[in-house]
Amino acid sequence: MKIQKLLQALLWLSLITLLGVTVLVQLGYEMEAKAMTFIFFIFLLAGINGSEFLKGFSFTLWVIAAATISMIFPQYITDVGGFKTEVLIVPLIQLIMFGMGTAMGLKDFIGVLKMPKGVFIGLFLQFSIMPLLALSLTLIMNFPPEIAAGVILIGCVPCGVSSNILNFLSKGNLALSITLTSFATLLAPFITPVLMQKLAGQFIPIDIAGMMLSISKMIFLPLILGIVFNRIFGRRSSWLNSAMPLVAMTANVIIIAVIVAAGRDSLLNIGLLLFLAAAIHNAAGYLLGYWGGRLFKLNKRDSRTIAIEVGLQNGGMAAGIAFELGRAATMGLYPAIFGTWMDISGSFLANWWRKNPVDDMSAEEVIEAEKFDSASA
Repeated sequence: MKIQKLLQALLWLSLITLLGVTVLVQLGYEMEAKAMTFIFFIFLLAGINGSEFLKGFSFTLWVIAAATISMIFPQYITDVGGFKTEVLIVPLIQLIMFGMGTAMGLKDFIGVLKMPKGVFIGLFLQFSIMPLLALSLTLIMNFPPEIAAGVILIGCVPCGVSSNILNFLSKGNLALSITLTSFATLLAPFITPVLMQKLAGQFIPIDIAGMMLSISKMIFLPLILGIVFNRIFGRRSSWLNSAMPLVAMTANVIIIAVIVAAGRDSLLNIGLLLFLAAAIHNAAGYLLGYWGGRLFKLNKRDSRTIAIEVGLQNGGMAAGIAFELGRAATMGLYPAIFGTWMDISGSFLANWWRKNPVDDMSAEEVIEAEKFDSASA
């Protein structure tokens, strides 16, 4: 009880400091307002478990805090004691992919045989809806070439680990979600470069072979190593499976912070338009993903699952590709904004669907879901 009261007190202090930030901004005390904003996030994040409502948005609030602090104090994020933090992007993505591989096993590949319709429809919608939406947005909003390439890049990468977490929270088809994420990620080294060359080649030169090699080193190789690790050590590495979701979320927060800090100046000039594009892109992905599933006669639960898989993209992977191309501060901007916004919208969508569940699975689907849940436990 004492700890709970302390956490709630921290939340009240965060509210008071937020009011202080508002007053300082109105009075024109810019530096003081920046310092107070930092204190606000310390209180908020420290006390987040004091509210059942806020607890469900923990990751989202960490992402918002990272992006905001990076905008306010970019110099302390991009360079730490002479160390350029941009070089952390690729290793962190490799760590996330290795962790994803350690959670994969034979059951994920058998999943394709058990639910081929959902998997193939999901993959088709994933690699068609988001790239075409991205191209449309770049042409309508007339972004500068490297920014436009970043918009298309986020549309051409697969879904990320966040989709599995949000499908779990929304009571979606977790087996389908994990299988889709796994196969989309395995296909990315081959599909993403081709899509980028076809759609973004008009904005920047795209070396298909070079990008395939880059994605393979960043995504494919650590993923395969993770699968092998899981195969060799099995149950002895169960502690790693428990820790990896937290590690993956921490790595994503760091990646977003680094990209936002590196591209702060560009964000100040074009950030609002990029945010609008991200909101449209993300919402249209949810909408078209859901109704695409329904069009192909999938049940509502599977269609919800595919909606989240389509609407959420692997922002970390996109940021890593931008860094490998030497364009993290331009091509990497939209992935950072999209990644921040999708975590916010996805959290709200998952919580809403969780409170409004659907129950339209067939008897066979119920049995398969129960088997998967038992195996996961």
